[in-house]
Amino acid sequence: MEHGIVEPIEKEQEELTDEEIVRMFLSTYHNSKYTLRNYKYAIERFQNFIGKKRLKEVTWRDIELYKLSLLKRDENNNRPYTAATISVLLAPLRSLYKWGNSPNIQCFTHNPAACIKKPKVSNRSRRHFLTRNEVIKILQQLNTMGLRNYAIGLTLVLLGLRVSELVSMEWDDFHTDPMGTSIWLTVLNGKGQKVREVKVPDKLWNLLGMYRMEYGGSGRVFPLTSRQVQRIIEIARKKANFTKNVTPHWLRHTNATLALLNGATLQQVQHTLGHSHINTTQQYIHTVEQIQKAAPDFVEDCLKEVL
Repeated sequence: MEHGIVEPIEKEQEELTDEEIVRMFLSTYHNSKYTLRNYKYAIERFQNFIGKKRLKEVTWRDIELYKLSLLKRDENNNRPYTAATISVLLAPLRSLYKWGNSPNIQCFTHNPAACIKKPKVSNRSRRHFLTRNEVIKILQQLNTMGLRNYAIGLTLVLLGLRVSELVSMEWDDFHTDPMGTSIWLTVLNGKGQKVREVKVPDKLWNLLGMYRMEYGGSGRVFPLTSRQVQRIIEIARKKANFTKNVTPHWLRHTNATLALLNGATLQQVQHTLGHSHINTTQQYIHTVEQIQKAAPDFVEDCLKEVL
């Protein structure tokens, strides 16, 4: 009797198409529309590489060959992909096969991605921040581009939002605290669909109030795409004559760096940025420690009398 129950389930799983398996995987584990888009693209790209081979027929060699093909060159501009880009393209495959090979799913009899190593990614993001003077300069440029663009820049700098969180932010997401003394933003579309509360400084709230009066006050605060916001920051970067390749995400890093430099605790920054693990936030400590006082400064102090 028990065998008779298991057999139809296994038969049903064997008859699932690759498209059905991928759709089940995406709908079950990745609710963010940005994650859905990126995972779908990465999986489709891999399927194009393996041709007519089914996902369940894939071996570790197929994924390793795919990784090597990414290391060779970018199909659009003939340049090698960065290690970070390759890791982003491989991550959905690792997640898909881990999910499909789990005891409760069993879409796949094995996990060919289990032994595939991601290329080592250097942590250069610790240098992706603006100094206080650079922040002032880029905000000034955004201000000359209009109230909306200035509001976008100041929101990114002061709240440390991801660009996806910025463009999905709605007016109804703002609320006062129980005492009615402060304004808070409920970030509903954080990474992994995590919800967090971020305090809104008074000057930013006053600016958003002016912006709301001019542009209307219902629905999304900034009805733009992520790409449009990136373009706005790019224009301001060029107007400021920055050689740094400033993006909206740089302003998020800047928020963390300036907060820690001016006395915020790791826990406060972790909560504001929505990091799941404190280790992610701790990456900024190295930058802050270097800025405040590095080892050469102590040596100079010791030798001041003779220098």
